[in-house]
Amino acid sequence: MKKVSVIMPTCKREVPYISRAVESLLNQTYENLEIIIIDDSPNDYHRREEIKNYIESLNNPKVTYIQNEVNLGGALARNVGIFKATGDYITFLDDDDMYKPEKVEKQVKFMEENDFDLIFSNMEIKNSQGAIIDVRDYHDIWSFENDELLKYHIMRHATGTPTYMFKAQKLKDIGGFDQAIMGQEFYLMLKAIENGFKIGYLDEYDVVVFRHKGEAISTGKNKIKGEKILQKRKKEYFHLLTPEQIRFVNMRHNAVLAVANKRNKKYFSFIWYAFVAFTKAPIACIREAYKFMKTVVINRITLMKK
Repeated sequence: MKKVSVIMPTCKREVPYISRAVESLLNQTYENLEIIIIDDSPNDYHRREEIKNYIESLNNPKVTYIQNEVNLGGALARNVGIFKATGDYITFLDDDDMYKPEKVEKQVKFMEENDFDLIFSNMEIKNSQGAIIDVRDYHDIWSFENDELLKYHIMRHATGTPTYMFKAQKLKDIGGFDQAIMGQEFYLMLKAIENGFKIGYLDEYDVVVFRHKGEAISTGKNKIKGEKILQKRKKEYFHLLTPEQIRFVNMRHNAVLAVANKRNKKYFSFIWYAFVAFTKAPIACIREAYKFMKTVVINRITLMKK
């Protein structure tokens, strides 16, 4: 049984959230796990000692706890864990999310049966009360050949850090995550594709991601800046795309900026970017808006029934 290293960075999070994440790892049906927790909280964070005491109280040889001397940010904190890892495979979990019990077992089986270098899967997205408010899946990927997956990734993002599982050495060979103010998982998948990784998609919903009220607002300004940087990078690949695909990327970029500005209560900018998004690709914009509104309505009906 090959070893799997699970990398879990934590920053300024409280013990109840961390304990939920850690317990979901300790309850995995796959036994040969190494759990590496990297505490990236500032040294003056008042709950840091509580977190350390909780992890020590587990007294579990599977769990390794590392305190960073300075705050590195999510990408570089994960890299600390990546290069400490001794497993054959590496996967990730954020400190307030969780795995379903068979997540690791299913992924290892899928990796080994197909000799993949990297796989990704689906996510359930829940609110703070535990109700499902959205899902992320990739049923619309038309090909897993790297040149076609690259096009899909530029257009729609084949991302979801907690769903990734890498061959450890392959991940170390490409240097792990790049530092970025947002979209670290996008850049990591991009590197994997560009380096010719054999990539697979496991159509399972074994990762649960929680969305907490206020998170999107607090990160909105970085999202605007980071989205513009991301779009500049995407333009390097426009020569691979059709005119229609380029229009879709430009539409999506402006739609993201519209939403980010709305969350930051910059309503004039919201209206402007929404208008630009529509003019870039009207049909695609209407189609995506319809899909989004349909999802919102379905989720609200589901929540009302509960």
